[in-house]
Amino acid sequence: MDTLQKLDLLGAGAQADLACGKCGEGQTRVRDDIGRWIYPAVRPDGRTVKMLKILQTNACEKDCFYCATRRGRDQPRTTFKPDELAETFDQIQRANLAEAIFISSGVVGGGTRTMERMLATAELLRGKYAFRGYLHLKLMPGAEPAAIERALQLADRVSVNLEAPSSEHLSKLSSTKRYSEELLAPLQIARRLIADNPTLRDKTMTTQFVVGAAGESDREIVARTTQLYREVGLARAYFSAFQPVPDTPLDGHAPTPLIREHRLYQTDFLFRRYGFTFDDVIFDPRGNLPTESDPKTVWAVNHPEFFPIELNRASKEQLLRVPGIGPISAQRILQMRRTRKFRAIEQLARVGADEKRAAPFILLDGRAPTQQLALFPSLKM
Repeated sequence: MDTLQKLDLLGAGAQADLACGKCGEGQTRVRDDIGRWIYPAVRPDGRTVKMLKILQTNACEKDCFYCATRRGRDQPRTTFKPDELAETFDQIQRANLAEAIFISSGVVGGGTRTMERMLATAELLRGKYAFRGYLHLKLMPGAEPAAIERALQLADRVSVNLEAPSSEHLSKLSSTKRYSEELLAPLQIARRLIADNPTLRDKTMTTQFVVGAAGESDREIVARTTQLYREVGLARAYFSAFQPVPDTPLDGHAPTPLIREHRLYQTDFLFRRYGFTFDDVIFDPRGNLPTESDPKTVWAVNHPEFFPIELNRASKEQLLRVPGIGPISAQRILQMRRTRKFRAIEQLARVGADEKRAAPFILLDGRAPTQQLALFPSLKM
């Protein structure tokens, strides 16, 4: 199998890993004669780069019931040797097709042995090829602390796919993975290493959940996510709506609607950018996020005592509770009202806010926009 064939096969195997900012928001890859599996990726510093996502190997000893590379599934298998993958990426980078790389792998010979091959690739990139760009390494299930520490030294970001919010749910997705010992433990070890070593303080961690394959509720996923933010300093979580793969045990399982994945991302964004907490999230009786409206609007409609707020006096924290106003538009509102008052709903559009969504929840210099009256009839003047 030549290099291009390996890139196709191992790039396809890595596409389910959501490893970068835009990778969780509708993946778009660049296709050409070399870089077939390159994605626009947002780094932790906000810069967008072109990232190659690749597996070291698609051979795997794990039996994940949803996974295309699970053991026993009839498909071509191949492996990049460390020197081969490092040289290939160097060629791709020199051709200006990619400037960042994400390396994952199927598990062969245990987590630590698998990571040794990935680390060898990373060491060649950093050493022989003097690559100083963005590098993301997957931590393998059950990897030993020394391998995790070396990954943190070489990579800008590391990650572990938890896949499910608990060991009970994971058991419905795999019989060969242990939740606490193999998946949570590497994140906890990485957290301790980062805390204890000042040279690692800028390293970040992420995780990913398969949504809807194990009967879990959104409440359980969100609860686990907020715990990880609090206890291991997780940078962010990714959510992948389950889609059945042919010739896997979950082949006949119903796919998860993409709106459910979208609502989880919106909720996660409220935690990371808007100051919301788990207690602010409203779930339906089944423990899922309502699909008919976004979680911020659901909160606002269920808290009429908080509204309307006067746009000309509200704090940034209050502004961020208003549907249609985000962190950027909130900051612009604070800046603009230093020199002028907001008196017309159209002024909101000029700062990048969604004036139609915001209108029912605000006052403009003491007056309610027309759209506001239907939701809050007592505001008529």
